[in-house]
Amino acid sequence: MSNEFLLSLAAIAGVLLVIRLLAPAVPHARLARRVTPGELVLAVAGVAGLVLHCGAMFFGSVVAAIPGTGSVIAQINAMGTASILWYVLPAALLLAGLRRQQLFAVVVLAVALLAVGVTMYNGAPLATHLVTIYAAAVVIAAIMFLLVLPPRFGRPGAPAKPVS
Repeated sequence: MSNEFLLSLAAIAGVLLVIRLLAPAVPHARLARRVTPGELVLAVAGVAGLVLHCGAMFFGSVVAAIPGTGSVIAQINAMGTASILWYVLPAALLLAGLRRQQLFAVVVLAVALLAVGVTMYNGAPLATHLVTIYAAAVVIAAIMFLLVLPPRFGRPGAPAKPVS
């Protein structure tokens, strides 16, 4: 994985974040869906797990700096059943966390995550696998920054406190 690959992914996510922060019409009211606190936890845990999996495969020495990750890195890099579970479970958590978002977005995300898994475990060329990772990362960032509304915290049905 090259520096250009990582920098361009970071740039795309950054542009989407800036659009979210500066464009008052984003997310579009008819497309946006609010997540619950539980869904947010699921989605964040899923993304963290996918980052761990990708990091273990491509940046093992960096992940190894986190105490207790040695056996996880070994399991992931062995490409066996444990590695598959280390990929499928976070992907499922992410999809569960975003399940109430627009159907088209969830379907595109599911297809992108499936493509990553298939290219990883069915011996596709590394370049093909990296393209699927790139696409999945862009889809995740687009959904999070362009469609997801943050959860409302507080008592359900309670009026919002005025800002003073």
